[in-house]
Amino acid sequence: MTDAVETIDYSKTLYLPQTDFPMRAGLPEKEPGLVKRWQDMDLYRKLREEAAGREKFVLHDGPPYANGNIHIGHALNKILKDVINRSFQMRGYDANYVPGWDCHGLPIEWKIEEQYRAKGKNKDEVPVNEFRRECRDFAADWIKVQGSEFQRLGVIGDFDNPYTTMAYHAEARIAGELLKFAMSG
Repeated sequence: MTDAVETIDYSKTLYLPQTDFPMRAGLPEKEPGLVKRWQDMDLYRKLREEAAGREKFVLHDGPPYANGNIHIGHALNKILKDVINRSFQMRGYDANYVPGWDCHGLPIEWKIEEQYRAKGKNKDEVPVNEFRRECRDFAADWIKVQGSEFQRLGVIGDFDNPYTTMAYHAEARIAGELLKFAMSG
């Protein structure tokens, strides 16, 4: 008597359609090529040209902090907004998406302070202008990284010309508005 278990190939018992499509999508290998193709064909510009003169649809996107790689919350947020923009674009609107980043506040300052602590550097001994410059440089680097990550998710927008809260004209406008509040009591 033998203890061998008989194996049955059940694939022969099912009617499976024949297809030229691969059984696995292989997205990790294909995705960079798709993103490059969209960039090479300048898809964003083509969409803008095609939508010129149409009624505008504006979805104001609350910007993420430019302080690290994107996470699942960022991905969900951007993908949903991209779906909304694309649906309005396909319905005949000019749905221009301009990405933005929040470059001020504690999340970015905290990251610079973490770097100081790792180097044994005392933040209070760093001149304010140097600290601000380091925060600005840190945010600029992460804007590039996050922009690339959002594009890898398939989000279409004007990633070459994003808005940032650290742009000097934006800072000047904010300071002017705060001055108006202060002057009006």
